[in-house]
Amino acid sequence: MKILISPAKQMKTYEDYFDTSSSPLFLDQTKILLKQLKSLSYSELKIAFKCSDKLAKEAYENYQSLDLDQARIPALFAYRGIQYTTMAPEVLEDEALRYLSKHLLILSGFYGLLRPFDTIVKYRLEMQSKIPFSLYDFWGSALADSIQDPFILNLASEEYAKCIRPYRPLIDVRFFEKDSQRLVEKGVYVKIARGEMVRYLAQNQIETIEKIQQFDLLGYYYSSSHSSDHEIVFIREHK
Repeated sequence: MKILISPAKQMKTYEDYFDTSSSPLFLDQTKILLKQLKSLSYSELKIAFKCSDKLAKEAYENYQSLDLDQARIPALFAYRGIQYTTMAPEVLEDEALRYLSKHLLILSGFYGLLRPFDTIVKYRLEMQSKIPFSLYDFWGSALADSIQDPFILNLASEEYAKCIRPYRPLIDVRFFEKDSQRLVEKGVYVKIARGEMVRYLAQNQIETIEKIQQFDLLGYYYSSSHSSDHEIVFIREHK
C-alpha cells in the first residue's frame, strides 16, 4: 500500500531534523523545472502563480538563488499547513516514522513524488501552475509508473491526485460533515481529518482496507452505504 498526500503552500526553513540518506526520485526533472523557473521574469512568475505581489517577489527571489544541492530538510518535516500540523511528524515515534518511510508519498509540482525522508529545498510551485506549460503534461505518467504497490490510498487533494488518477486506480478517502441531513465536505475539516488519518495509519501500522475503515477519531465513523470499492467515506454528524 502507498498513501498519497498533498504538499502545503507554506514551508519551514529550519534544517537537520534527522540524518537523511535519500534524494528525490525525479531530481533530474526538477532541475529542468528549476531552469525554466529561473528564466521567468517576476511578472511572468506572478501570472503563473496567481498570487500577491509579496508572494511573487519572495518566489522570484527564492528561485533566482535556489541551489538544489543545498537540500537539507526531510520532506515530511518541510511543509507547514493544517494537515501537517495535525499529523505532527515531529512527535511520532520511530516505529511510526518507519511506517511512513515505507508507505507515504508526497505529491509535488516541483519534485514530482517525494518520500518522507527525501531532502528538499524551500520552493513554491503548485501543480496547477503553468510556467507556461502544464505540469500535468510535464510529469505525464512518470509519477504513477513509479508506484508498484497493489493499491494506492488517496489522501491528496484533487489538484494533486490528478497526476496519478488517469494512470492508476486510486482508493479515495473522503470526510463529510452531516448537517440537516446534508453531507458536505469542508476544506479545513478535511485537511485536519487527513492529517489525523495519516497519524492513525502510522501509529497502528495499518496495511489493510478493513483496518482503515475502523478509523473513528474526531467523531468520524465509516459509512459502508456511502462507500464503494474505490471510495472510503467517513461521516461526522453535527447536532
